[in-house]
Amino acid sequence: MTSISKRFPGVQALDNVGLEVLPGEIHALLGENGAGKSTLIHILSGAQQPDSGSIEFGGQRVTMASPHDAQRRGIVTIYQEFTLAPNMTIAENVFIGREPGPGVFVNWRKMAAETSAITARLGLRLRPMSIVRNLNVAEQQMVEIARALSMKSRLIVMDEPTSALSSSEVEKLFGIVRELRVQGLSIIFVTHRLEEVMQICDRYTVLRDGRLVGSGSIADTTIDGIIRLMVGRQVAALFAHRETTAAGDVALRVEGLTRRGNAQDRNATVLADVGFEVCRGEILGIAGLVGAGRTEMARAVFGADPFDSGRVIIDGRELHIRSPQDAIRHGIGLVPEDRKQHALFLALAVRANLSMAAHERIKLWEVFIDEAAERTMVEEYRKKLNIRMASPEQLIASLSGGNQQKVTLARWLALRPKVLIVDEPTRGIDIAAKVEVHHLLFEMARSGIAVIAISSELSEVLAISDRIVTMREGRVTGEIKSEDANEEILMSMMTLNAKAA
Repeated sequence: MTSISKRFPGVQALDNVGLEVLPGEIHALLGENGAGKSTLIHILSGAQQPDSGSIEFGGQRVTMASPHDAQRRGIVTIYQEFTLAPNMTIAENVFIGREPGPGVFVNWRKMAAETSAITARLGLRLRPMSIVRNLNVAEQQMVEIARALSMKSRLIVMDEPTSALSSSEVEKLFGIVRELRVQGLSIIFVTHRLEEVMQICDRYTVLRDGRLVGSGSIADTTIDGIIRLMVGRQVAALFAHRETTAAGDVALRVEGLTRRGNAQDRNATVLADVGFEVCRGEILGIAGLVGAGRTEMARAVFGADPFDSGRVIIDGRELHIRSPQDAIRHGIGLVPEDRKQHALFLALAVRANLSMAAHERIKLWEVFIDEAAERTMVEEYRKKLNIRMASPEQLIASLSGGNQQKVTLARWLALRPKVLIVDEPTRGIDIAAKVEVHHLLFEMARSGIAVIAISSELSEVLAISDRIVTMREGRVTGEIKSEDANEEILMSMMTLNAKAA
């Protein structure tokens, strides 16, 4: 890709950007949220057209008029949000729109056989006629890769492929990626996890503010060097540090929280006798491996999911929370793990997304929204949180992940909750935005809010928490002050026999 430029209303998304990927190479495409990575990928995949510049693929100059055109040439993109049809089989998803068979008829036997051959190549031992909705996240990602291979791909773009995977699943994915490289496929690897870049990639390209700022061999650089290219300043300025402060009175106490059964197995225990407390002005970290029950606990406390027994106590008074509306009324807020699915209204503007939880503060005559007050509120939090947007009327879907997360946090700041639960607060956002989000959490704690921070990154839990509670299999396995903990101690606590804890 040579001299690629693309402008949207009010934003120069790409300015004379170049990208070169070699045959049989794993190439990292890096940059902060809003750096232009997604736009470049969309142009390569045919989803958008550049204003200027050229694309050369396999030694020939080409035009990607549409995603189908790109796929026909052997360029396939696997996006962070999967594009699978959950109620269809693996085989149907792999060959969707390209089913083998004469005319309008499908040769199911041939489609199943070809799917088995491709999934075997990936080490995926699943029946081709298994329904996709019953697969876990890692298996669904393998189905996406299988679909890419079925298109006889020469170049696969992987957008944040490890963001929802456990460490063991990441290792399995890396093994498959390395095997694809041996087979001669090229891979563009988009990620914010720089340690993975050093582990899996051959070369890198870094974008900043829509411009190319550096490229080279992974062997010739360091994580610190890449960070300096990404953010344009010294690495030391990027690390957030939680200053120890005296906590106030207990704001939230959870006792004996238990929830049994799920859609697949009603005898399974989702939560079992979970208990903890968090004080005003304190950040309580919740750590645990995938499936530990952290998100289930947060949703139960917030009233998004029912629980069978237990007590939720705010300021010494037991609450009867039957819905998120009840939780909000009593001063509990939740920033969910998946902001696009569960927090944001993607078809609405930034203004509406930010203000919707605080309508009581800006209503006019008990019926209407005071638009002047709403504009003032949005501008206040735009400045306070450094939200980068063209205007309050810009669609929230067009903001970068980091700025979307800031809008979600601003929504709760505007509501002024007593307790705020943040589930994976920095998932899918870049390094600089992570630090900004961390400082926002610190500011919330300083203002007297009790913050519960759930994170899969142990380094993050250690950096931002005053105390840390560990969970496994729906149970609390331990509690420790962050100053007394390290990653090894936390991992040990997270893998303890929870029933004996």
